[in-house]
Order: sequence, then structure tokens, then C-alpha cells
Amino acid sequence: MSTDDPITDFSRRLVDVDGVRKAVYTAGSGPAVVLMPEMPGISPDVLRLARWVRDAGFTVHVPSLFGRDGAYPTAEDGERVVRRACVSAEFRAFAGGGTSPVTAWLRGLARQAHAECGGPGVGAIGLCFTGNFALAMTLEPAVIAPVVNHPSLPLDDPAALELGDADARAIRDRVARDGLTVLAYRFDGDRWCTGQRFAAYRALLGDAFDGRVLPGGAANADPPPFFRDVVGTPHSVVTAHLVDEDGHPTLRARDEILAFLTGRLRGGSAQR
Repeated sequence: MSTDDPITDFSRRLVDVDGVRKAVYTAGSGPAVVLMPEMPGISPDVLRLARWVRDAGFTVHVPSLFGRDGAYPTAEDGERVVRRACVSAEFRAFAGGGTSPVTAWLRGLARQAHAECGGPGVGAIGLCFTGNFALAMTLEPAVIAPVVNHPSLPLDDPAALELGDADARAIRDRVARDGLTVLAYRFDGDRWCTGQRFAAYRALLGDAFDGRVLPGGAANADPPPFFRDVVGTPHSVVTAHLVDEDGHPTLRARDEILAFLTGRLRGGSAQR
């Protein structure tokens, strides 16, 4: 689809966390899932994933963190969004920056969503630039189903994690204490999310890290221009590079994510 998405089937509201207000698009019913956009924003492919989450029996919350909401990802607009995000005080795009400050706001969103939607807890799905945010959100006790998709930060160190040392220790302890599983996806050969990065997650989390790698040749060969010309590598497993065909590896990944959320959030237990 090469047109913008009007997002008419979602409710848009401003959510205030500690005096900071951001737009959030919400749809569905049932336990809450926070789906964070990938670069360059809430694209039609991100919204397709959000609708799948909604239709699986969840209240999906899509926060607007960067870019123009609903916009089809062109190369020119996408590059502008990336440049702005990389210098924003809310994000830590490069090694040594620690955990992105925006994750504190996202934890507050999860806390509010859990209070509104009920259930055993909240799911968090990160994508690309926000991939690791889903893990950082586990510092909020309500978050019990983190999904880390092709995390690209920090951009300048393929073996690093976008976490401060104290946060990394706290997350490791929380994951072990509460028996959480961290589900993660990447394509083989992805230069933005490498095997070194997945190895770093496993070193931190041990067997609690369920990192799954798809063959790069399975990626959609005709993604939107931003992904074709700027990203330039198989990257977005369940959005821009997904192939919506029965039995396709990327569609199976989507189904695995939905099953993971269902088991964690609708199974009546906060344990695996």
C-alpha cells in the first residue's frame, strides 16, 4: 500500500505521564498491548500489525513518538525523521548514552493502560528504533509480555544494548524473579540488528531470551521506499518486510507473537 493510512478506526487521545503529553491511538478490547512504532513513524504497516493485535483480543495502544502519524514511509521524509530523533533528548541513539528517557513515559503509559484494561498485565512490542524499549519497559511491574523486534539501537555499536548499567541489572533481576520470557526477532544478515546484538541480549538474560532468526531471503522484496533505499537490508520482520501469505516465515512470526501475547495476557497467569 503506497498511500497514507487515515487511522479512522482508532481513537486518538492525549496521554499525560508526569506532565508530558503524547498522542496515543487506541483500538480493541481486552488486556492492553503497547505497540511502539518503528522508524519513520506510525506507518500503514505498523497499523496493520496493530489491527492484528486488536483482532486477536487486545486493546492496542500505539503511541506517537516520531514522524507523521499514518504516513507512507518515503525515503526523504524518513531520513528527516531519523535525523531529528537521533539528536532528540528523548532518545539515546548511540553507544554510551544509556537507556532512552522516553521509556519512562512508556512505562507510565503501560501502567495507565493496565489500570484501564485489567488482566494479568500488559504486553509491549518494540520495533526497530523502539525495539529495545519493550525490554526497558519491564522495569514497570505491569509489563509481563515483552516482544523485542529487530532492535537497532545503539546505531554505532552492533554488539551493544541500549540500556544503562543500572537498568540492565534491574531488568535482568526482574526477568529472573518473575519468570518472564523476552521474545525477539531479526533477519539473518540484518546490518542494523546483528547476531552480536542478540548475543548481548542472551548474555544479559540467559535462557529467558528467546531470540528467533529468519532467513534474510524471506523478507518482502518490495518494501516502502524508506526501507528499500535507507534501511537497505532485510529488517522489519512483522511490518515492512512481512509477506502476507499463508505459511510464510514472516507471517508465522506474527502468529507466534500473537500466541505469546495470548498465553501471557489471556491465560490468567503472569508466569510463562
